Amino acid sequence: MASNRSSMKHHVVCLPIPTQSHISAMLKLAKLLHHRGLCITFVNTEFNHRRMLDAEGPMFLSDLPFGLQFVAIPDGLPPSQANATQDIVSLCESTRFLMGAPFCTLIGDLNEMAGSGSGLIPPVSCIMADGFMTFCAYPASETFGIPVVNLWTIAACALMGLMHYPKLKEKGLTPPKGKP
Repeated sequence: MASNRSSMKHHVVCLPIPTQSHISAMLKLAKLLHHRGLCITFVNTEFNHRRMLDAEGPMFLSDLPFGLQFVAIPDGLPPSQANATQDIVSLCESTRFLMGAPFCTLIGDLNEMAGSGSGLIPPVSCIMADGFMTFCAYPASETFGIPVVNLWTIAACALMGLMHYPKLKEKGLTPPKGKP
């Protein structure tokens, strides 16, 4: 079912954690959902949004099909080199403590635009957030009464390791004793 203006009744906001593999996985799912007729707003940090524009070219955003849009919110970090990787510890801290308010503002703005009478893009009906971005997604969900779907974009073996780590630690199997 191709996307067109009359069939779009649901609007999903996709919020990946701002790292390359998580963005790539979320973007693949977002494109599939858009192809099935959902309106998609894909949220990037300003840093990653600039990198995407540099990689795809300045016409990238003007060539998007109707109902698929990319938006950027601040990650709270100072500007850095376009081709540099951001410090992961700083990125984790800033996304946890500084991205929630801009994300809530974005959801409010999207709903306000939908309510402005244009009728082209519906109000946000779902937030699809990376499982590591719950601190942004759930406050917005509670504020606007929008359901959240958590997407774990990590490999299954990594997820299993995270899930079983407390039990392994309890049994004394990790971290290994006597090894650096």
